[in-house]
Amino acid sequence: MAVLTGLDDAALRDRVAQATASYFTDWSHPVSGMARERSGGAFGYDVEETVCTGGTGFGLLAQIVAAERGWRPRRDILDRVERLVGFLERADSFDGVFPHFLNGTTGRVLPFMAGDDGGDLVETAFLMLGLLGAAEYFAEPGIRSRIQALYDAVNWAAHLRQDGAVMWHRHPDRPWPDNALPIRGWNEAMPVFVLGAGSRTHPLPASAYHDSWAQTPTFLNGRSYGDTVLPLGPDWGGPLFMSQYPFLGIDPRGLRDAYADYGAHVRAHALVNRLHCLRNPLGWKGYGENCWGLTASDDPSGYVAHSPTDDTGTITPTAALGSFAFAPAEAMPVLRHLHDDLGDRLWGDAGFVDAFCPSRDWVAQSRLAIDQAPIVIGLENHRSGLLWRLVSHRPEVQRGLTALGFSAPYLPKPVA
Repeated sequence: MAVLTGLDDAALRDRVAQATASYFTDWSHPVSGMARERSGGAFGYDVEETVCTGGTGFGLLAQIVAAERGWRPRRDILDRVERLVGFLERADSFDGVFPHFLNGTTGRVLPFMAGDDGGDLVETAFLMLGLLGAAEYFAEPGIRSRIQALYDAVNWAAHLRQDGAVMWHRHPDRPWPDNALPIRGWNEAMPVFVLGAGSRTHPLPASAYHDSWAQTPTFLNGRSYGDTVLPLGPDWGGPLFMSQYPFLGIDPRGLRDAYADYGAHVRAHALVNRLHCLRNPLGWKGYGENCWGLTASDDPSGYVAHSPTDDTGTITPTAALGSFAFAPAEAMPVLRHLHDDLGDRLWGDAGFVDAFCPSRDWVAQSRLAIDQAPIVIGLENHRSGLLWRLVSHRPEVQRGLTALGFSAPYLPKPVA
């Protein structure tokens, strides 16, 4: 796809969103309808057959945008959802919890790493957010009931350790390894607790959220970075995906609990990440107001969870562009620079490449589902709030947020 310069801001945002959505509309697995993990840089696995659970959930939200905007016929996207749901009904799962990777043809589990071939609760939460968004959008009784059955089958409580911690990975035939780590914050895993608390079949207790998730040295931050106070997370916030992923579907605007104002947090995290790039303490080439954004992505050395405290000079487009709904004025110069000035190297039929490193004259030869989808979703939530409305008004999400003590303009008011 050729670069077109001279577009106004709105037209450029639409062009980028439409092209990026094609990663899912044109390159999802033909049998399963699941999102392929990546388009290149295989790291030892089959690019064509390896499909990802979390990226599929995000990709469903991106395909809803394609249907809503008329980039693909609504019926075509619904057909894809039906094929995907049929695949999930037959695929490997562990007490209703899906693994990180599946074979897109057979539905059999593919190990994420050695010994990790069971259920992945975080990736399953991301998948469920996408499925629930699709159920709300299409409002077709048959598909809604089948998606409800998939959600109801997730045994969130099976991942609850005896001490009240929630475990990320589990295989029902094996005990948790001695070095297994629980899901504790702040990070991207917040939807586990929301959807788990909202389950009517296998719920997580609110105590798992308050007594385990929120009780870590890296949960509350409260320090100032420049003029910005960062409410949550490790020093300098960590990779941007940690605050972006929870709020692709759950609306952070006005969302508060005992620990934070989440709308303030997601914006603060983006601004702190940008501030580091503007200060550029390591002197990397290319950084500036129109080129910032550190998050997990491909890297000249492999795959790195880039952040201000792990900065290799690699910029990942989804970092700034996935923040569009939270920091549009700061993200727009990045969007234009990547497209208009660097598009001859970074732009293609499925949008921007995954990452690039100007200091090493390196450009990724890959795109990743979990990085492409937040660009589409962030741009659409900035434009219309569509995905926020769909997901945040689902009863499962509302029950979960309420059970955990959240308040928000879209939640029912407490009964006096």
